[in-house]
Amino acid sequence: MTALQSIPVDVIISRATKYAEENPVVVGTSAAITSILAAVLIYRRRDMKRDGNDYDSQLTGGFKILNNSDHTLKGQEFHTSISEYEDMFSGARKSTGAITSVESIESRKEQYASMVNHFYNLVTDFYEWGWGQSFHFAPRFHNETFVESIKRAEYHLCSRLGLKPGMKALDVGCGVGGPMRNIAVFSGASIEGITINQYQVNIGNKYNAKSGLENVCLSRQGDFQQLPWPDNYFDSAYEIEATCHSPDRVITFTEVARVLKPGGRFTGYDWVVTDKYDPNNKTHVRIKEGIEVGNGLPTLATPQHILDCLEKSGFEVEDSYDANKGVHAANEIPWYDTLNGKMSLSGFRMTHVGRLVTHSMVWTLELLRIAPKGSTRVSALLNATGAVY
Repeated sequence: MTALQSIPVDVIISRATKYAEENPVVVGTSAAITSILAAVLIYRRRDMKRDGNDYDSQLTGGFKILNNSDHTLKGQEFHTSISEYEDMFSGARKSTGAITSVESIESRKEQYASMVNHFYNLVTDFYEWGWGQSFHFAPRFHNETFVESIKRAEYHLCSRLGLKPGMKALDVGCGVGGPMRNIAVFSGASIEGITINQYQVNIGNKYNAKSGLENVCLSRQGDFQQLPWPDNYFDSAYEIEATCHSPDRVITFTEVARVLKPGGRFTGYDWVVTDKYDPNNKTHVRIKEGIEVGNGLPTLATPQHILDCLEKSGFEVEDSYDANKGVHAANEIPWYDTLNGKMSLSGFRMTHVGRLVTHSMVWTLELLRIAPKGSTRVSALLNATGAVY
């Protein structure tokens, strides 16, 4: 065991990853590489540091997916969770239109709390591994890095809300708190967030503490259909691709309005279908359904539906627009381009080849019973979603 612990695993894996990048035709061998390294790393498992660097290594970080002591699910619970989640989207990606029926949508709305909780129990680690701590897309200019574009999108919300020191804002659907921390640092405001998923709360607050932000950033477990704060508590509120999970936006937005002080502002980004969506076009329906099953959504709404829900909830809509209206402009990079990845050490895991490497690694870890049963099905779900874009 002492000999195993002395092996320079990170160096070995770094070399193996570089080889896979330069020789994508042999990516299938990644499972064999993983099998060998798993025997080493089974003695090297450690608790997550939650310092922002746990997933930095191209492959050693991957061994922590669904396999760390912070997770609220254990063993067989992962398999049960993915099975129940897939049942809510019965027929998805097999028969176009299967999950667009009124019955299917209403069933997911009724089970939204379980659906969203299952989803984030399963995908949170994969999201951090492949995307970072801010679980959203962003418009991106040609001279911006991916991370710069993500932060700029979050800072834009700060400017619309006028956040500054002394103010208190609500993050509606805060995930692991990436936007919360970025916005708090940028604006000086205090941020409290809510997520239905306890695992995200656990690790989000660890990230807050490790960043020295525990006095200005706080994650709470709860349902944004029933916010746990008193009336007139926050100066402002925002959501980033979160209320798309809501079964009834009027209820969600009414709750946000309740906890805002008079005159408080609410802003955000959300998934929608545009006016070009044709429900009679099978390709459109297939893409829409792929996004829904791959993101834990009851159904995608139109921009007008969201505006109507805001007004019914007591908000006065001051402004609304398509944040990605310039997506195909010469000076912009499409928001979905990052899913194609780049053949570099930082972007490899987002490429198609990189996702195959991750998938084969997860398959091998599950085979060796290091990763829990069901892990490969989660990986396959997310790979299929990436292919939609």
